[in-house]
Formats: sequence, structure tokens, C-alpha cells
Amino acid sequence: MNGASREALATARERLDTLMDNTSVDAAKLGDELAAVTTLLDREVSLRRVLTDPAQAGEAKAELAGRLLGGQVGGETADLVSGMVRSRWSQSRDLVDSLEELASTADLTAAQQSGALDDVEDELFRFGRIVTSSTELRSALTSRTATVAAKGELLRSLLGGRANPVTERLVARLVTRPRGRSLESGLESLSKLAAGRRDRMVAVVTSAIPLTDIQKARLGAALAKIYGRQMHLNLDVDPEVLGGISVRVGDEVIEGTIAERLEEANRRLAR
Repeated sequence: MNGASREALATARERLDTLMDNTSVDAAKLGDELAAVTTLLDREVSLRRVLTDPAQAGEAKAELAGRLLGGQVGGETADLVSGMVRSRWSQSRDLVDSLEELASTADLTAAQQSGALDDVEDELFRFGRIVTSSTELRSALTSRTATVAAKGELLRSLLGGRANPVTERLVARLVTRPRGRSLESGLESLSKLAAGRRDRMVAVVTSAIPLTDIQKARLGAALAKIYGRQMHLNLDVDPEVLGGISVRVGDEVIEGTIAERLEEANRRLAR
């Protein structure tokens, strides 16, 4: 997002955080309602354009949103959406993308409030790894010919009773309403949002064998010192890693494997 949309999203995030500080607000319900509004505006392109038309007064757009949503969603959701359409957006689609982010953030806040945020983070990461390792499963979940009901049933068979309800809701939305994204990129975005709830960065750590609790604590502390922020570790085991670990933080990869050292030695010998 650029310019006006970035500022509008920042304002919406602040409003959402204020709502989440109110213990009487049902974060999970708010997330579901924001997701429903996202689906509506993603489908109704003309309506989306009207609500983001810079030539229209912000108050008029807010009143229109209020009339459309009145009785359909709770007051908190209606107020939040009305505030968003008062803002200026660089592109109409940015409003929908922002609503979707707020919906996911509300659900992640619900997990945080119940003390389950770490579980949700780990489950999102694990599910992503399962999808990556199974071409057949990925095809079934991303098929354009499969119905929403069929995809939902498949997800229930995979996650039902095995994952936190927040994880189930987030993954279900991503699979049934992909909005042009790949499943992998959607899961990565959710992982970053989850980490952001505690102002943490995400490090994907690959090792030949599982790390001990002491090793995880030391690695987390070392990475936090390097990047100046608390780090959440998504741990993966790959037997092909001959030794040490490989760490990816965003686009940066820190190699510490025997295989990498051997490759570096061969490069030096070849000079």
C-alpha cells in the first residue's frame, strides 16, 4: 500500500486496538463480522468504488456504510467500517485488503486474550509445512473447481478438534476466500500478523534434529539481539540438513549448516 491507503490502514489499526482494549468487546465476533464485510466488498466492486470515491464526502460514505450494515453486524463493526470509509484510499481494493487484515487481527487478539496465541502461531506454521509437503493436498485446497463446502469439509477432517478454533477460522477463510493469493503467501501473512501481536519478528529455523529448549532460548536471545526485536521461532526439522541450523528472517537467510560450510570450502578451493 502507498500514500493515503497506508495512512488509512494505520488509523484503522489504532481504532481496532482501542476496541480490543475494551474487555466487553467480543474479538472473535468482531473478526467474523469484519470478514463478512470483506467478502461483501470484495464481491460488490461498484459498492467498493463508491465507498472509496475521493470525490464523495467522507461523512456521506460513512452514512451509506452505516445504512448498509445496520442490523447486519454489531455496533463496533459498523463504527469501525464507517470510520474506514471516511478515510482516503489510494485504490478501492486497499480498503478490502485492510478489512481482511483487521478481521484476522481481531481473531488473533481473541487467541491472545485466551492465552492461545503461541499455539495458533505454531499451528499456522505446521499447517503451512503440511501443505508444502503434499502436492495432492495443496491441489485439493486450491482447486478452482472444488466447492466451498468441499474445501470446508476437507479442512474439518484435517483440523477439526486438532487445532485451536482461531486457527481453524483463519485457515478456513484463507482457503475458501483466497482473493487471488497463493495459500502459502496467505499463511505467511497470517504468521507475520500473529507475531506482530507482541511486536515480534518471525524466524523460520530448520535443523537436522529438534532443538532442545535451551538451544531454542539461546537462539531466540541471539536473534533478538541481532534484530533488536523479540523473535518468534517457527521450528522445522529436515534430515537433509547435515548439521547446525539454517535461519530465515524475512528475505534474509542465515546459514549455519555443515552443507553450507562444505559448499563455501569448495568455492574457496575453486578460486
